[in-house]
Amino acid sequence: MATLKDAEPGPARPASSPCALHELGPDGRARVDPEQARDVARWRTVERERLIAARCALTEEYRREQTLATARAVEKILATLALPTLSVYWPIRGEPDLRPWMGTLSQQGMRIALPVAIALGQPLVFREWRPHARLARGLWNIPYPADGAEVVPSVVIAPLVGFDPLCYRLGYGGGFFDRTLAMLLPKPVAIGVGYPGAALSTIYPQPHDVPMDWVVVGSLDPIRSAPRA
Repeated sequence: MATLKDAEPGPARPASSPCALHELGPDGRARVDPEQARDVARWRTVERERLIAARCALTEEYRREQTLATARAVEKILATLALPTLSVYWPIRGEPDLRPWMGTLSQQGMRIALPVAIALGQPLVFREWRPHARLARGLWNIPYPADGAEVVPSVVIAPLVGFDPLCYRLGYGGGFFDRTLAMLLPKPVAIGVGYPGAALSTIYPQPHDVPMDWVVVGSLDPIRSAPRA
């Protein structure tokens, strides 16, 4: 099985010291240089377009194989958790299609939810999903359970456009998952899923970026984030 051992290492995690307190803003977060932030945003836009185009060009057979491998690896993580309420997602733009797996888990008694984007700049909410549930359409026409009860998941599976060895996730740029994971209490286990070709040496993480606890991408060995304070 392929691994990430040969991937170029990303930057070390920063650690604040008393000598660096002048670099923190009023909210306690590190101050961001506006020019650097613009450079990172531009780089991410280019990488996002490249990675989505490459993902959409993958063959259906390859996607199925990698998605099956991803589901099996995620199941091993779920087996270590006590009765998780699991949020998955409705696939778009070539993302791994985990819907058949969602149906199997639901039939086995696991509580499944789908994320709902209610408005730009707002955290996601999660609604319980079951096979054959009536669906409504949210932002970007993405389906969600129309009648599902609102739940708080203990595990969130987030589709990723790109990822780095420190488990930071490159998404679509709306900040929905970052914003949601930062405010949910208790903090859910966050698992990013995608394809091996989404690997990057770094996404140049910014103060608002929330790393995944795990990244699981098909035939690559899952990578686990370092413990966080």
